[in-house]
Amino acid sequence: MARLSRLGVVAPLVAAGLLLSACGSGSAIAQARASCKFVHAALALQVRSEAKGLTSAQRNDLQGQAMGELLKGTPAAAAATSSDGSWNPLMTTIGEAQRVPLHDLVPALRRLCQVADSSSPYL
Repeated sequence: MARLSRLGVVAPLVAAGLLLSACGSGSAIAQARASCKFVHAALALQVRSEAKGLTSAQRNDLQGQAMGELLKGTPAAAAATSSDGSWNPLMTTIGEAQRVPLHDLVPALRRLCQVADSSSPYL
C-alpha cells in the first residue's frame, strides 16, 4: 500500500517535470526563431553589400546595417540558450560576428536558422 502511495506522489511530479521541460524547449525555439528574424535581415543586407557596382561607402554602410541587425538578435539568442543550452551555437555565432567578418559566418548562421525555422527544430 505504501508503494502505491509513493507512486501516487511521484507520478505527478514526473509528469510535471516533463511538461515543464517541454515548455522550456518550446520557449527556446520561439526565442531562436525571433533571433533568426534578425539574422535573416542581416544576411540579406550582407548579400546586398556584396553586389557589384557599389562604392566603398555604400558597401560599408550596408555591412554596418547588417551588423546592427545581427546584433539585435543577440538577446533572443541568449534567451533561447538560457532555456535550452542546445541553442548556444546560435548565440555564439552571432557573438563571433564582432571578431570575424560576417561573410565568413553566413553558412553557419544560415544553417542554424534553417534548423530553428524547421518543423522539427532540434540541434
